[in-house]
Amino acid sequence: MPNHDVRAAVFPVAGRGTRFLPVTKTVPKEVLPIVDRPCIEYVVAEAVAAGIEHLVFVTAKGKDALVDYFMPDADLEAFLTLHGKDDLLDQVRQVVSMADVIAVRQDEALGLGHAVLQAKDAIGDHDFAVLLGDDIIDSERPAIAQLMEDRPSGHAVVALMEVPSAHTSRYGICAGSMATPTRMAVHSMVEKPKPEDAPSNFAIVGRYILPADMWHRLAETRPGRGGEIQLTDAIASLAAEGRVDGVAFSGQRFDTGNVVGLLRASVHFALKRPDLEAPVRAMLAEMSNR
Repeated sequence: MPNHDVRAAVFPVAGRGTRFLPVTKTVPKEVLPIVDRPCIEYVVAEAVAAGIEHLVFVTAKGKDALVDYFMPDADLEAFLTLHGKDDLLDQVRQVVSMADVIAVRQDEALGLGHAVLQAKDAIGDHDFAVLLGDDIIDSERPAIAQLMEDRPSGHAVVALMEVPSAHTSRYGICAGSMATPTRMAVHSMVEKPKPEDAPSNFAIVGRYILPADMWHRLAETRPGRGGEIQLTDAIASLAAEGRVDGVAFSGQRFDTGNVVGLLRASVHFALKRPDLEAPVRAMLAEMSNR
């Protein structure tokens, strides 16, 4: 069962989404659709399914649509009621009832660690989760709940995924000893190492459980790679104390921070829909024959 002392989560969603320009000039990348739902809804639904109740979005200028999506819209509800669109009304209300979301601002893009630190006052002195909006994980059990299970008190837990050696420079990479086939006692972490410098092929994917003392570690972390405050660097200080576990989660992960990843996720989730599977398969077959 999940460790239910983790009731709060941080969602760093202040990025500019430059890989999706020009649409992200006015539309936050996190509300780009996977079928008919924005990316961020899939991540929020994962957190809620794991028992997380307090959601904090770390946003930036031009990101109001992220929070608005989870807020009531009286005019829209009145319109749907007037036109007898009860099914759509139910869907809109389900989104609003999904979670209570608050937003804090990151005024400067100073790295993931800096973004998470902006949520300190909203979270308080509690253990908390971090979920990255670009990582969509389709799994039978919520991926963040898998990280909560059997977590020693005061430990951080990171989600792990094996990656090809050529891809280590895209991720934070962990090294350690495997306590079980899916659980690593993490000894060290390196942010985006070159393949020849990577200590392993176990990459950190955007799910974390962090203890309350992470706040002061983030505040004391000096800028690292790219002049940014890296979350990995702060977690590494816990690893040096033997307080970091890595969990190779069960599930399929999609990197929706790039165009192809978003398209893959859209096709994957469309094929899981009874109303869409047949026409989507027909479309794919038609396109493959061109």
